[in-house]
Amino acid sequence: MEMFFNWWTILSLALAAGYVAIIAIYTCGWKLLPRWEPPDDFSPSVKCTVIIPARNEAENLPGCLESIARQRYPSTLTQVIVIDDHSEDDTLELARQFASWHPHFEVLELKAHLPEGKPINSYKKVAIDLGVQHARGELIVTTDADCVLSPEWLWLICSFYEVKKPAFIAAPVGFHREQSLFERFQSLDFFGMMCGTAAGIHLGIKNMANGANLAYPKAAYQAVNGFADIDHLATGDDILLMQKIAGAYPGKTAFLKNEKATALTLAKPGIAEFISQRVRWASKSTDYKEWVVTFLLGWVFFYCVFIVITPFLLPFAGTKALVLFVVLLAVKTVTDYLYLGMMAKFFRRKELMKSYLPSQLIHILYIVTVGALGNIVKQYSWKGRTVQ
Repeated sequence: MEMFFNWWTILSLALAAGYVAIIAIYTCGWKLLPRWEPPDDFSPSVKCTVIIPARNEAENLPGCLESIARQRYPSTLTQVIVIDDHSEDDTLELARQFASWHPHFEVLELKAHLPEGKPINSYKKVAIDLGVQHARGELIVTTDADCVLSPEWLWLICSFYEVKKPAFIAAPVGFHREQSLFERFQSLDFFGMMCGTAAGIHLGIKNMANGANLAYPKAAYQAVNGFADIDHLATGDDILLMQKIAGAYPGKTAFLKNEKATALTLAKPGIAEFISQRVRWASKSTDYKEWVVTFLLGWVFFYCVFIVITPFLLPFAGTKALVLFVVLLAVKTVTDYLYLGMMAKFFRRKELMKSYLPSQLIHILYIVTVGALGNIVKQYSWKGRTVQ
C-alpha cells in the first residue's frame, strides 16, 4: 500500500504542477492578446448577416432582437435572419411581428426547407446552413436566441474583421443577472473558459469557441463545405466548424478581446439543466480534430479526480493522505483565484469573486461528474428532442 501511495503522490503532484503550467500559459496568452479597439477613423463598409436559430424561445427572443435592433452598426449594412426550428410556442409569431417593424430582419421556417426523407440529428446546424444560404452579407455572425448584445457588438466584430481579415472570429460569451450561488459559479466558470479560449487561439495551441458569439466570412464557410462530415453530431456548430476552417486557413483564426463584444445569456437555474448542457458539450470532445484540446481537458479532469479520491485514502495512508489532499486543493484554489480574479476584473464583474470559495468546490465536483458522463452518455435531451 505504501508503494501505491508513493506513486499516487508523484502522479498527483505532477498533475498539480501541470495544471499550474496550463493556467500560467492561459494567463500569459490572455495578457499578450491586445484588447481590440476600432481605429478612430474606422468607416464601416462590410455587410454582415446575423443568423439566429430559435426553438421555443418566446420568452427570450424579443430581448435578443431588440438588442440587435439597437446596434450602432448601420442597419443598411446589416441583415438579420431568424430561423424558427419547429417551435411549439410563440417564437415564430414574435419573430415575424418584429420583422414587420424592422426591414432588415427576416424570418425563415426550417420545416419548410427540410429535404424529405433525410434523417437529421443536428437541427441547429441545418438551421445555420439555411441562414448562410439566404445570407447577402459577406460576413456571417451567429448568436443564440437567448442572448442579449451591447450596442457596440456588431461595430466591434465588423471593424475587427475589416481590419484583421481573419477567416474565423471567436468572441466572448458570459452570463448576467445571476440570482444564486450556483449561477454565480457558472459565471466564474465561464470566465475561465473565455480566457482559455482566447489564449489558446492567440498562442496557436488550440481552437475553441462558443456558438453564441461567432463570425466567419461566408466564403470561408463555403470553402470548407459548411458542416459536411460533422453534421451527424447534434452539437459542434462552433468548435468543430472552427477547427475545419482553421485547418483550411492556417493562422487566420482570431479572438476578439473586448468586454463590450460579449454575448450575455442566463445561467442554468437548476443542476439537472446545467449537467445536461455540459454533458452535451463534453460529449463532442472525442470528435475534436486537435489533440491538444482533448489533452488539456483530460489533464484538468484527472487532476480533479485525484483531488476527489485522495481523501478516501485516509484509512490506508493516514495523515499523509490528508496532507496531500490539502496541497492539491490549495494549489488549485490559489491558482484559480488569481486566474479568475484577472478575468472578473476585465469583464467588470469583480463582485462575483465573493462567491469564489464555494464555487471552487462546486467546480471540482462538476469537472469530475461531467468529464465522466461526457464520455459515457452519448444520447441526451436538447430542446425537447433526444439527440446524440
